[in-house]
Amino acid sequence: MATPHNSAPEGAFAKTVLMPGDPLRAKFISDNFLTDVKLVTSVRNVYGFTGLYNGKPVSVMASGMGIPSIGIYSYELYSQYGVENIIRIGSAGSYTARLNVLDVCLADSAYSDSTYAECLSGCKDKIMTPSAELNSAIINKAKEIGVECKLCRVHSSDAFYTSPELGGWEPLSKRTNTECVEMESFGLFHNANVLGKRAACLLTISDSFVTKALLTAEERQNSFRTMMKLALETAISL
Repeated sequence: MATPHNSAPEGAFAKTVLMPGDPLRAKFISDNFLTDVKLVTSVRNVYGFTGLYNGKPVSVMASGMGIPSIGIYSYELYSQYGVENIIRIGSAGSYTARLNVLDVCLADSAYSDSTYAECLSGCKDKIMTPSAELNSAIINKAKEIGVECKLCRVHSSDAFYTSPELGGWEPLSKRTNTECVEMESFGLFHNANVLGKRAACLLTISDSFVTKALLTAEERQNSFRTMMKLALETAISL
């Protein structure tokens, strides 16, 4: 069952996988929230763990950075390992004063200029949507446990840095009609849609283009507990 990117044996992953970008964030979740944990893959130091959360199996695996990276790992989880649900849990930069640092957001759509979908399946759409069923489960669980979760359209960018000649973040936000930026959800959503699986994207705002507030790398790794708990509670409710 192993692939060039994943050494886990058949049956190693739970039906629901939480997917942060950072391998160390995946390890943080497994160390702090799961019991009976097994490291099931570590190819290229992209860690995948399976354990129990409140007695129910959940997996967590890093996606790396960018659409091509999450494209590989999520596609293989869906198509080779029988995973049904992937909840991306990542960080994002805010384009609006409505979304502040440490706010938890749920993507209701993702805009991208990426050619990933066209390369994979010939689809030229620039907007991808998550699973309505999975998003509904997250929204309901957020209400149940008292977590404010703000719906928004996210900008999935291929480039972390852009030329100043393009005018900065304001024209990007306006053109894409988005409220925050990250680099993965468009590819994840497309894979799920192509393969008949479910995907969602929870984000914690780590920096704001509006207020200039910014979390450190260590804070990003360790301070997203509210988002992590919401994802885990949703995972065991599915």
